[in-house]
Amino acid sequence: MKSSLKYKRILLKLSGEALMGTKGFGIDSDTVDFIAREIKKVVTMGAEIAVVIGGGNIFRGVEASVKGMERASADYMGMLATVINALALQNALEKNNVPTRVQSAIDMRELAEPYIRRKAMRHLEKDRVVIFAAGTGNPYFTTDTAAALRAMEIGADVIIKATKVDGVYSADPVKNSNAKKYDTISYMDVLKKGLSVMDSTAISLCMDNNLPIVVFNLRGKDNIKNVARGKKIGTIVGGDDGERAKKKSR
Repeated sequence: MKSSLKYKRILLKLSGEALMGTKGFGIDSDTVDFIAREIKKVVTMGAEIAVVIGGGNIFRGVEASVKGMERASADYMGMLATVINALALQNALEKNNVPTRVQSAIDMRELAEPYIRRKAMRHLEKDRVVIFAAGTGNPYFTTDTAAALRAMEIGADVIIKATKVDGVYSADPVKNSNAKKYDTISYMDVLKKGLSVMDSTAISLCMDNNLPIVVFNLRGKDNIKNVARGKKIGTIVGGDDGERAKKKSR
């Protein structure tokens, strides 16, 4: 089964909002169970999966700081929200018989292992899903940046970012029916156009290390599995692919 995989080691970036389902806040157990079952399909194929999860369904540090809360404190609260989400996903995965470890950038040994790079890689080699919680452990850095950083550290082949839409668009497709979808786009174009793929720090990290990003719709059945196989799903953000797409469109 491993031979059918294009990407062997994958970093899956999930937003906190992905766990809400149709709710306006918190965690929807059916949605978390769906995500767990989709991850299990890829693990069964032999892929090694690490997950970085946001906390926006519970608390957003940036929004709180805009409303007057001190930024560092607000960001630490956001990190704690990601730990709650990580534990929820771990529970759902283990209910589906997928061995899972949560590693936290903030030390909380009763709930999660401390983040240790070599230990995380060893878990992956033993077919355990590793969930990285608490971002980078530092305020002023988003979970997008944490995803890019952890992907580099563990030697991931790709970052796959699950969203509510089926790729990267020139504008918000929900608000603008004329928004153009990109099949491939370069890192530089994402930065120049200010597209909301990941924040600029994360995109720059991926660009410096030539790590591709695949943006796809989380809600589609088998989408994670199909991305791992290299099927054309969503949008690929990368150097060569993006440049080729630009030349083709001229």
